[in-house]
Amino acid sequence: MTSDAASGAGCAAVAVGGLRYRWPKARVDCLAIDDLTLAAGERVFLRGPSGSGKTTLLSLVGGVIQPQAGGVCVAGQPLSRLSAGARDRFRADNIGFVFQLFNLLPYLSARDNILLACRFSAARRARLRAAGVTAQAEAGRLAARLDLDAGAIERPAAELSVGQQQRVAAARALIGRPGLIIADEPTSALDADRQQAFVDLLLGECAASGAALLFVSHDLRLAAHFDRVLDLAQINHATAVEAGA
Repeated sequence: MTSDAASGAGCAAVAVGGLRYRWPKARVDCLAIDDLTLAAGERVFLRGPSGSGKTTLLSLVGGVIQPQAGGVCVAGQPLSRLSAGARDRFRADNIGFVFQLFNLLPYLSARDNILLACRFSAARRARLRAAGVTAQAEAGRLAARLDLDAGAIERPAAELSVGQQQRVAAARALIGRPGLIIADEPTSALDADRQQAFVDLLLGECAASGAALLFVSHDLRLAAHFDRVLDLAQINHATAVEAGA
């Protein structure tokens, strides 16, 4: 499926077809995926060893990088048809990222870090207005739902614990109800009990908003609560091994 074919999959959260990606100066592809679809609202656990291309796939789905061949379609939009600036705007409006290192602004409060997603996206603000909710109120609701107390939400991110920073990052991804949440090893810094609690909260919020979730982790103990477990090695036909992905 090319990017043109992907445009017919508007009902899917993600549709990937005929995808080939090769790093600059590499001689062979590191990703070769013929077909991959995430249904709207589906929660998928993506597994694979280090170097298998998981982070590269997430970057392709998020429109951060572009494949040499094939297509990635998110919420009915073929990403290859968008300019770099338009992809940035589309990502801000429709995709929430939870990164392994959280990527918070340390000098901003937890509340302001959460609100950043709405400040960069008119579409997120519009969805909240349509639901009769202000961004400030939704930030407070998500913080409470993710077990961030009233004191924590007002403190600078640099003063928060790792677990609190992680929940701030999740709230930032979720605010404004994007249709797709991408989480890249977000629990790697937590102990087992806190990992499970965080995943339960994230799954619950995705279910409440109808968001699809693509969740990457090495910890297979977390996989049981997802709709589907996807092994990248089974769908990636490339022979190259990507360092550090």
